[in-house]
Amino acid sequence: MTISGRISQSVFDGSRLRVILLLDLYEGAQQQFLDAYELMRNQVASVPGHLSDQLCQSIENPSQWLITSEWESAPPFLAWVNSEEHVETVRPMHSCVRDTRSMRYSILREMTPNAPLTPKSAKEGMQVAARVGDGVARHALTFTVKPGSESKVAELLAGYTSPEAQVDDTTRLRRTSLFMHGNRVVRAVEVEGDLLAALRHVARQPEVRAVEEAINPYLEQDRDLSDPDSARVFFTRAALPAVHHVVAGGKAPAGLRRHALYYPAKEGRGMELARLLAHQDEDAADDPASPVYGSTVFQRDDIVVRLVDLTSDLDADPMSSLGLKGPGKAAELERLLDGAAIGVEGSLKTERNLNRLLSHADMMPVTDRSSARS
Repeated sequence: MTISGRISQSVFDGSRLRVILLLDLYEGAQQQFLDAYELMRNQVASVPGHLSDQLCQSIENPSQWLITSEWESAPPFLAWVNSEEHVETVRPMHSCVRDTRSMRYSILREMTPNAPLTPKSAKEGMQVAARVGDGVARHALTFTVKPGSESKVAELLAGYTSPEAQVDDTTRLRRTSLFMHGNRVVRAVEVEGDLLAALRHVARQPEVRAVEEAINPYLEQDRDLSDPDSARVFFTRAALPAVHHVVAGGKAPAGLRRHALYYPAKEGRGMELARLLAHQDEDAADDPASPVYGSTVFQRDDIVVRLVDLTSDLDADPMSSLGLKGPGKAAELERLLDGAAIGVEGSLKTERNLNRLLSHADMMPVTDRSSARS
């Protein structure tokens, strides 16, 4: 695959993945942590796509530890880290760890003894060219609320005061977009700088804590944000990672319209569906006539959400708005999409069903807030 200079994030480049997990342990918890790590290591060794891992301890501060792992590519790692199996596997570590930080990197170059340092192809597990980003990290959370509470939850989520955008000297909240589809909530954030620092900053703000407490009675999954373990499990399960982002070249045109489209995949087809949409949006970015200026695809399990910035109305070009370009693409989407879950059954080759799908997939906007310098 050719890496476009406009892509700031993609997990679909075919390169190997290096995952780095920094941990700060409580004093006296080292042996308990080692026991928990051995349990995790034995389980992750059989996960498809996992190649190796290492556990390291700082030579300067014994409470600081490092876990590195290598994967065939990003998709199998994301499938593992977002699974219920992973949630249960790492649970014994929670009582040992004061703080964690996870980082994920595609491998661009590699030096081995007696081998020249030369670029390799993506087929050899190496990203060919560096991607060009915009300095913005993107992430989303998704969760469901009790049926019948949707309007109350939307009112609460739309009405709170925005937190301070500037986190520190290098990190700033750029944009928060919140949508609902039935009883499912999706909150997408854009952050300049350190995503984790920004999320922690937001979580500490009184106005945000108040609205989070206010929606607690309406959530389908119970949580107690005053309990670190309960909060950690909730936000782990709610994570909806950005797997691809692309923006057309040139200055953003005035009057862009932001929409979120919800694509429930057939069982086990979520990553494949996300890959299809990502590739289609790459093609759209190369087409000056496309109404899609920018797109971010979020995916977890069989939940796929596509955030799009359009230069025209959503229904002006249903094929492009849905992320379809070229012959046969509607049939590919139909093969991967759980049409019954979104209220569309039958062939997507007809204009009527395409418009029906677009109408059902379009999520209800709740709030879209940008900081002053965005």
